[in-house]
Amino acid sequence: MIEPTTAAIKSSAKYILTDSRQLSFPDQSIFFCIKGERHDGHQFISELYHKGVREFVIESGSLDENLENRILKLSDAQFWVVTSSIRTLQMTVAMHRRNFNIDVVGIVGSNGKTIVKEWLSQLMAPGEQVIASPKSYNSQIGVPLSVWNMKQSHTLAIFEAGISKAHEMEYLQPVIAPTIGLFTNIGSAHDDGFRSRKQKITEKLRLFTKVKKLIYRKDYQEIDEEIELILRPVNPFLRTISWGSALSGADVQVVFSPQKDKTFIALTGQFGICRFETAFRDEASLENLTHCIIFMLEQGLQPLDIQQRIQFLRPVSMRLELKEGINRCYIIDDAYNNDMQGIAMALGFLTQQEQRNEKTVILSDILHSGQLPADLYQTMAQILKEKNIDRFIGIGPEMMKQQTYFDLPRQDFYPDTDLFLKSFPFGSLTDNLILIKGARPFSFEKIVHRLQQKVHDTVLEINLDALTHNLNYYRNKAGKGVRIMAMVKAFAYGSGSTEVASLLQYHRVDYLGVAYADEGVALRQSGITIPIMVLNASPATFDMLWEYNLEPEIYSEKIMQEWIHYAGMRNEPTLMPLVHLKLDTGMHRLGFVAEELGWLETTLAEYPYIRVASVFSHLVGADEGEHNAFSIQQYDRFKAGAEKIEAILGYPVIKHLLNSAGIVRFPEYRLDMVRLGIGLYGVEATGQEQSQLQTVGRLKTVVSQVKHLLAGETVGYGRKGRLDKNASIATIAIGYADGYNRQLGNGNGQVWINGHRCPTIGNICMDMTMVDVTGIPVEEGNEVIIFGKEITISELAQKTQTIPYEILTGIGSRVKRIFYKE
Repeated sequence: MIEPTTAAIKSSAKYILTDSRQLSFPDQSIFFCIKGERHDGHQFISELYHKGVREFVIESGSLDENLENRILKLSDAQFWVVTSSIRTLQMTVAMHRRNFNIDVVGIVGSNGKTIVKEWLSQLMAPGEQVIASPKSYNSQIGVPLSVWNMKQSHTLAIFEAGISKAHEMEYLQPVIAPTIGLFTNIGSAHDDGFRSRKQKITEKLRLFTKVKKLIYRKDYQEIDEEIELILRPVNPFLRTISWGSALSGADVQVVFSPQKDKTFIALTGQFGICRFETAFRDEASLENLTHCIIFMLEQGLQPLDIQQRIQFLRPVSMRLELKEGINRCYIIDDAYNNDMQGIAMALGFLTQQEQRNEKTVILSDILHSGQLPADLYQTMAQILKEKNIDRFIGIGPEMMKQQTYFDLPRQDFYPDTDLFLKSFPFGSLTDNLILIKGARPFSFEKIVHRLQQKVHDTVLEINLDALTHNLNYYRNKAGKGVRIMAMVKAFAYGSGSTEVASLLQYHRVDYLGVAYADEGVALRQSGITIPIMVLNASPATFDMLWEYNLEPEIYSEKIMQEWIHYAGMRNEPTLMPLVHLKLDTGMHRLGFVAEELGWLETTLAEYPYIRVASVFSHLVGADEGEHNAFSIQQYDRFKAGAEKIEAILGYPVIKHLLNSAGIVRFPEYRLDMVRLGIGLYGVEATGQEQSQLQTVGRLKTVVSQVKHLLAGETVGYGRKGRLDKNASIATIAIGYADGYNRQLGNGNGQVWINGHRCPTIGNICMDMTMVDVTGIPVEEGNEVIIFGKEITISELAQKTQTIPYEILTGIGSRVKRIFYKE
């Protein structure tokens, strides 16, 4: 029996791994097996061992006889058995953190944490070797993974910490061990995890129990009160630097003075009188920037120096975006930073994508890494080789100096972005997946613009993190051991089948479902290898089914006879795809009815080489309570039919009955597998648990023109839009050819512009729509939200007397899809 470890984890590993799919350096990695609600890292020990990992942390609760027997065979591997892998990870990194005696900034707040962290990293880079959390790595796992990268060469560390329930921050405090605290603001995010807003503030303040100084905005009265009541008694030597309006009594009084194209930020108080100018005008950006200014003043920077630094700040894109590019390429746009951990994350996303076989990386010099250039670029070159990158393009003077370390099939080096754009043969990038990642001074947005496929301004943004959240929500609903078939038919409900399927394959769904064989072929050609069921197979497509190992739905005597005949002609029983038998229990669309089951049983007995993967049916009214009795009747019919088929076959098959609505309303009927469709894309069909899902799709366009018209004028075809008063009318770049239904014209539909609902006016045109923006500050080029969080798909469906499925699948093919991860 393996005894639990009581001593601290002392590993010589350089890399901490918590996700088996992110492995880069197996011989230098330690894998923490984490058992969560939906994933269990202990399942991947053998896989990682065979890839070269030799250090593992496992949880005593998972150490059953089967696991113990397996790991005892891995005699040259080191195993630590602990109560909680996450807690051990945090304690291990906390021990690492104690090796450093530098300023460490800890940032908390409901909003703005990541922006402030990114801006501070940029602003403090001159003169400091800065390490910061990559992207929004602020969770119980993300924080220790960030802090683990601290090196002796760093002179300033900036880490953000987020919590969603009580007592989480007490585990992160020793991991970050901040010397300086920054509390951005307080809002409603994660309110449901706490008894009250004050409790949430108190929990966040746990990070600052040992800081020397704390920066915060005093206008947030609840934060100010809890600092005095809760934090100061446990940290009596704390020095606070507060800022806020003149009425707040803050140490630094701040006034924002917006102008037409800029804002002045005037400070009075602790740091004297100074004024800064910025191009930002929105309240959130001004608040975030003021936090940064106060921090820099506190660190001793002079106002003139600060002004010079902030004038180069730009909005931070916190998203990694997947876009269609020229020459049938796909672009992964992650150009907002290029620290080593961020690069590793982006490369992990690149290797998940299966749309194209050729993989290209465009990378700038890596700034402020804290490593010697030779060590840094030697490591970078090794990572690229480990990830099987086919082509590398390095841009920057340091990259030019270190190019001898790179040894890839194709590689090019350029001293700057402009020379690359001027001389690179872009025609040589065809059918590639291209990762673009660069430090801000290199202006890699120019490269993205050059490589991006040019289409009109209407885009459908697909939030891959939201899609993953919805998948995990239904996984949890389905329960342990129940398989998931994700439906990606109809271009993944309009969202983009290849991109969505790649994500689903990465998250290990068991099956994909498509409507037609050519959809399955496209997925196979894009590198999708998991089983695919084809709902509407026909004899004309049988060749494709065999060639690409696509599994057809068999739903009638005729299609079964044709399949048997074709199988006889092929005479290749070992290559025959599995089939799925559809039973009609009341939908009366496709499927064997009860009277045909005798014939089906006889046929299956006569042709045993017909291998059955599953038997399934479909609840006709799963989303409506009035049909509950009929749903129960359908289940009984299905269960009886499936049992007869299994008896004839002599082996168990997968049985599935539930769609998205059924998963919510009939958990007792989940059987062996469930089929996840519209719920995956953010619409909870029953309406009972919509709040548990996240919005996946966001359709947006731009304002093309704004006109100011007089009362009595008309707008649009047929003069349907009549003005009874003077009005401002914006023309937006979307029409019924893009999927914006004509029924939404003449005020029935609304769009979201600059925080306002704006009604349509006149008829919807093929390519354009007019909306009334009277009294709203709107300019040409402004963003327009057609649907998303602000205006939901369900609302549009209700206004057009249809269902969300039709809204999603009706979005035109010329609308560009952009896939992103936060």
